[in-house]
Amino acid sequence: MPSVAQNLMSLRSVTPSQVRRAFLLRDEIALLDVRHEADFATGHPLFAANMAAERIVLEAEMRLPRKDVPIVLYDAGEGLVPKASETLAALGYTNVRELQGGLKAWRDAGFELFQDVNSYAKAFGELVESRRHTPSLPADDVAALIASGANIAVLDVRRFDEYATMNIPGSVSVPGAELVLRAGKAAPDPETTIVVNCAGRTRSIIGTQSLINAGVPNKVVALRNGTIGWTLAKHALEHDADRRGAVGAFENASANARDVAYRAGVRRIGVGDLGVLQAQQNRTLYRFDVRDEAEYTAGHIAGFRHYAGGQLVQEIDVAAPVRGARIVLTDNLGIRADMTASWLAQMGWDVYLLEGGYEGPLEVTPPLTMPKPDPAHRYRRPYEGTDASPAKMQAYLDWEFGLVEQLRRDGTHGFFVI
Repeated sequence: MPSVAQNLMSLRSVTPSQVRRAFLLRDEIALLDVRHEADFATGHPLFAANMAAERIVLEAEMRLPRKDVPIVLYDAGEGLVPKASETLAALGYTNVRELQGGLKAWRDAGFELFQDVNSYAKAFGELVESRRHTPSLPADDVAALIASGANIAVLDVRRFDEYATMNIPGSVSVPGAELVLRAGKAAPDPETTIVVNCAGRTRSIIGTQSLINAGVPNKVVALRNGTIGWTLAKHALEHDADRRGAVGAFENASANARDVAYRAGVRRIGVGDLGVLQAQQNRTLYRFDVRDEAEYTAGHIAGFRHYAGGQLVQEIDVAAPVRGARIVLTDNLGIRADMTASWLAQMGWDVYLLEGGYEGPLEVTPPLTMPKPDPAHRYRRPYEGTDASPAKMQAYLDWEFGLVEQLRRDGTHGFFVI
């Protein structure tokens, strides 16, 4: 029997119900919102990915590696789809369809629309906290601990540029997937309480739970609501900090991280197995090196794109817009790939870890990057910069608090939490 995705190939347009069915059955499909990012953030289906019509030439071949992957385009009535379809066809994409009735039809069918960007990663983070009761402390409590000179270490899991813009005073930058690898150096005393923070909620929840899942001996808590919560509580932020956590894992971190990946159902493959996956032309395969940028630039396995592990979990809709695709991760030290893969697997991805591959010649090139979008059309996150509106920050938190219930209403996510 042909898959839902194969059935889509014979149609000029597809209905919202057909797209939803493809998501439920985990067939490969890329549902692309071709509006600008700022418009996309006002509402979209859970697994939609944003690729503005005018950016298709810049982004498509990096984000959509298989030219015959089923692609469904939509807008909100702006008339962007025909031009976007022509652009994709000119680039060699052969299976492009339109969502019948566009975004209005999705809404009229009674299906959920999710606001903001990276929405399903954020919704997943809220589900993790709900299921695992991830511990957290409010800003006032953390500020009091800092003021009293308590034995704590505040680890900031955002990208370094975000950290340098504004950070909790005294905190150290340890981006996402680096936590388990570096926590033993950042907090060598097991009596030290580790406080994990990000800008809002998602990355601090995932970071805190990563350390707990991997068995760190320290007490670990998230800074509740991150720098947003800190700002709303009227505590001062530090700027232009340059403290970076060094590599140093706690005892048994590597074995524990490997076990976390195993419990999440992640599979391990060798170089020969990777060759078999790459040869299967009927499946989309994403390959990501989850180490930090400097390590990647110094030498990486050919064909692997750089995407630091913590950001990959947060931005998986950007990195891999083909839902139902396969993902292979690599990391010469293992821990970062294990932890990243464990989260992607829980988010419903078919994910593998590549063992080996670093023994032979490596490519020495900087990461591929896409040009930044026009600021006029870019969605400004409510936690960005140093002049964010308190009202918008609070509204953003209120939205995040409602995501678990919205996932329940939507019913397509397929997430699980170990």
